[in-house]
Amino acid sequence: MRIVVTGGAGFIGSHLVDAFIAAGNDVVVIDNLWTHGGGRRENLHPRASFVHMDIRDEAVKRIFHEVKPDIVVHHAAQHSVAIGARDPQFDANVNIVGMLNVLDSAVAAGTRKVLFASSAATYGDVTQLPVDENAPQRPVSPYGISKMVTEHYLRFYQSEHGLDYTALRYGNVYGPRQDPNGEAGVIAIFCAKFLAGEGVRLDWDGEQSRDYVYVGDVVRANLAALTKGSGETYVIGTGKKTTVNQIYKALAEATGFEAPITRAPRRPGDAREIYFNPAKAARELGWKSEVDLKTGMAETVAYFRERSASAPAPASA
Repeated sequence: MRIVVTGGAGFIGSHLVDAFIAAGNDVVVIDNLWTHGGGRRENLHPRASFVHMDIRDEAVKRIFHEVKPDIVVHHAAQHSVAIGARDPQFDANVNIVGMLNVLDSAVAAGTRKVLFASSAATYGDVTQLPVDENAPQRPVSPYGISKMVTEHYLRFYQSEHGLDYTALRYGNVYGPRQDPNGEAGVIAIFCAKFLAGEGVRLDWDGEQSRDYVYVGDVVRANLAALTKGSGETYVIGTGKKTTVNQIYKALAEATGFEAPITRAPRRPGDAREIYFNPAKAARELGWKSEVDLKTGMAETVAYFRERSASAPAPASA
């Protein structure tokens, strides 16, 4: 198959590209390598065709016309909750207007299906756990709103244009290639701090929990969705809640270092816990998470350790 992956130089997208190519597909990556987006040339698979382009660019239609992808895997996004809150128009411009440009281009090119990276952020403040696909979506951030809106547009494009789709609502994805800077996941941030011998900040009491799912498991969910899950949405997580304190302990074990802890109050709007019930994905996609936290953490630490060792030494004055 011919597959276009938007955001394919980023954390999750680049792992998807690797897997699609390993499965014998032809892959084209569209990524603007935005500084705040995590896309890097070093993440690109050597056998992937790369187009350095923003998804809002009208030229996306030309690329799709030339490639004529069977599948579009849409991971390009403005993913920072903080940036989206400061500038909702920018968030909507990328995540909604840019998304519509991708969908229109896919329809014009005769694309069969779109796989969309949705998010737990579409749920907002939950009142019942575990969360499944039927839980009310009450997003509290422009980022979560734009992800929810995209799901509605996918249904419209399927009914109006016959463009099939599968939407995957990810939990907290972690693993190699995640950017430890800016608004990255706590595992990537902590990992960089532990390996640098630095202290970490623990907000609240550290007992707040999320559903942390390893990037390799997310890749397998996307591989399954290439041929399954027509017109459906799935939560993608482990079905387990993991606290920040548990993450700290797992990293201490993986690195052999107990980072000094600075305590901080609860961040405004920080939810106490959320975790998924991924039974529907197991039933219909034949998918469930396989990588436990200890194994995933070891893989993540190994990546960051190797990256740190291969980084060029700072130039002397």
